[in-house]
Amino acid sequence: MKISIITATWNSGQTLQDTIDSIQRQMDACKQEGVEVEHVIVDGGSTDDTIDIIKRNEHRYNGCLRWISEKDKGIYDAMNKGITMASGDIVGLLNSDDFYTSDDVVATVGRVFKTHKDIDALYGDIHYVRPENLNKITRYFSSRYFSVGGLRFGFILAHPSFYCRKEVYEKYGLYDLSLKTSADFEMIVRLFYKHRIKAQYVKKDFVTMREGGESNANLKCRYKVNRDIARSLKKHGIYSNQLMQGVRYLWRIGELVYSRIKY
Repeated sequence: MKISIITATWNSGQTLQDTIDSIQRQMDACKQEGVEVEHVIVDGGSTDDTIDIIKRNEHRYNGCLRWISEKDKGIYDAMNKGITMASGDIVGLLNSDDFYTSDDVVATVGRVFKTHKDIDALYGDIHYVRPENLNKITRYFSSRYFSVGGLRFGFILAHPSFYCRKEVYEKYGLYDLSLKTSADFEMIVRLFYKHRIKAQYVKKDFVTMREGGESNANLKCRYKVNRDIARSLKKHGIYSNQLMQGVRYLWRIGELVYSRIKY
């Protein structure tokens, strides 16, 4: 089995080394499981030292790194390029400012797919940290309660924990670039609601994510996210409204309070 991990980069010099080191540790753990790992880096034409970091680490991959650097239309375009480039049976995503929470995440992914040969995808949990303190959890995002019915309320699984067979993307399509902020939401709606893929939840913290990102930057960005979510639901014939969409913000507040108390 071969797993391709796609990382989209653009001026990621401050964090990319952490991501690469994390993937190297995954590769070491995967050898014991008989799982091959490929890292696909799609750079959007960085002007900082991102490319230097990639080149400096290339020898560590022993031929299991594929990368390009060219202008793109944003992160979802980069993800689409990465999926197309990937030669693995399974495809996952790891952003350039994130890293795996433990060294056996990808090995676990391989083990689950080997054990459950009938599943199309799997997903788990993630957590957020502040850039200045990577050890302090600010929000724990569990996919445990994800369901197709929850999509109409804007609930989604933890996208960075989502691993899917490449053949599913080849059959049902890539990310919709017209949705600038929430193409990941539309992808999950399309795969789970429209095409009813079979997936399994794995009770494991997959990814540590630094807080930030365009979708949560300010009220204007959040408005765009809500608009794109509404477009995604309408596109696939799922009824929703603003009141229903507001439920997920109450849930998020609950996650924040719970994380503050527990961690």
